[in-house]
Amino acid sequence: MDRAGARHRRPEGFGKPEESGLPQIASPERPTATSEDGWWRVPESQQVAPKQLGTEPSRETTLSIGAEVTLPFVFAGLGLSVAGVLLNYFQYWPVFVEVKELMTLVPPLVGLKGNLEMTLASRLSTAANTGQIDDPQEQHRVICSNLALVQVQATIVGLLAALAALLLGAVSSEEVDLAKVGLLCASSVLTAFFAALALDSRYLPLLVCVVFVTLTPVWGIMAKQSPSILKVLKFGWFPIILAMVLSSFGGLILSKTISEPHYQNMAIFTPIICGVGGNLVAIQTSRISTYLHIWSSPGVLPLWMKKLLPNPCSTFCSSETNAMSARVLLFLVIPGHLIFLLVVYLVEGHSVTSSKTFVLLYLLAGLIQVTILLYLAEVMVRLTWHQTLDPDSHCIPYLTGLGDLLGTGLLALCFLLDWLLRSRAELKDLSELVSGPP
Repeated sequence: MDRAGARHRRPEGFGKPEESGLPQIASPERPTATSEDGWWRVPESQQVAPKQLGTEPSRETTLSIGAEVTLPFVFAGLGLSVAGVLLNYFQYWPVFVEVKELMTLVPPLVGLKGNLEMTLASRLSTAANTGQIDDPQEQHRVICSNLALVQVQATIVGLLAALAALLLGAVSSEEVDLAKVGLLCASSVLTAFFAALALDSRYLPLLVCVVFVTLTPVWGIMAKQSPSILKVLKFGWFPIILAMVLSSFGGLILSKTISEPHYQNMAIFTPIICGVGGNLVAIQTSRISTYLHIWSSPGVLPLWMKKLLPNPCSTFCSSETNAMSARVLLFLVIPGHLIFLLVVYLVEGHSVTSSKTFVLLYLLAGLIQVTILLYLAEVMVRLTWHQTLDPDSHCIPYLTGLGDLLGTGLLALCFLLDWLLRSRAELKDLSELVSGPP
C-alpha cells in the first residue's frame, strides 16, 4: 500500500476530533494531554493529517497482489508438503504409537506456531505501513517487545495444548498415563520454541518445562517495553487459547482416523490443507487490518465498509481492494493444491493420489474451506475494528484455529466419501461379475 498517506499508529490511536471528524475515544493505556477546552489531545509528534472517509483510496492491482502473494504461498506450501510427508513417516514411530496424544497435539501445535508467527508478522506489517518503526530506536523497541510476547504466548499456550490433548484423550475413553504428562508438556513447549532435544531421560521433560516456564517472566518484562504489546500481553490470551481449543478438536479427528485403513493418508494431507487455509486467511486478515489502520481510526469503519455483516458476494465480487485480494487468494487455492499434490506424488508414489475421485473431493474441500475463512475474515475484522480492538492480534488466531478444524474435518470427509464411492463401485462390479452375461 502507498505509505504517502500512512499515519503513525499510537496507543491512543485517535487524532483531534475537530481534525478527523471522528468520535472522541480516550485511551485506556495512559492519559493524554488535555487542552483548556477539555478535549483529549494527542502529542504533536503523533498527530497526522485528517483522513477523508467518504471515498475509497486508490487500489492495488490484481497483478501486483498476485505477484506479492504467489511466491511466498508456494514456498510455504512446499514446506507444508514436506511436513506432511515427514508426519506420515513419523506416525509409525513407537512414541507416536504408544502416546496417541502426541498425534492429537500436531494440529494445535502447528496452528499455534502459525498463530503466533502470523499475528507477529501482521503487527509488524501494520507497524511498517503506518510508520511506527521508521525511527531505528523505536524499531528496536517494537521488534523486541513483539518477539518477547511471542515467547510468553508460546510457553503458556504450548503447555495448555498438551493438557488439552490429555483431556480430550480422557474424554474419548482412552487411558491417561500420568507418566506421559511430562513428555507431552515438554514436547509441546519445545515445538512452540522450535527447539530440538531428545526426550530419553525420565527427568528431562520436567526439566525442560521448568526451564522454559522460568524464562517466561523475563520475556514478559521485555514485552512490557511497548504499551500496545503490554495491552496484548494482558488481554490478548482469549483468541489464541480458543484457537488452540479449536485446533485440538482437529487433532482429535486426526488421532481417531489416522490408524483406520480408509484414512490411510490423513497424516500427509492434514498439514497441507490446514496450513494452506491458515496462510491465505492470515494474509487477507493482515491486509484488511493494515488497510483500516492506514485509512481509518479504531471504532470507525470507512463508508465503503460500513456494513458489519457484508453480503458474501460483495466480499469476492465487488471492486474494493479487499475484495480484489480475496479473489486473488481464492484463485490460488486449486493451482496451489495441485502443485502440492504433485510434490506428494513425486515423493510418496502413485498410491497416495491414485484416486481421481479423492483428488476432486480434496480440491473441493480446500476451496470450501478457504471461501468460508475469507468471508469470515472480512466479517471478523470489521467487528473487531468496530469494537476498537486490534485485528492484528484478535482475528488471526480465531480464523486459523477454525481453519484447522474445518480442514481436518473436511479432509476426513473426503477420505470417507472416496472410500464409500470406491466400495460401492467394487460391489457393483462384483455383482455384475457374479450375475454374468444373460
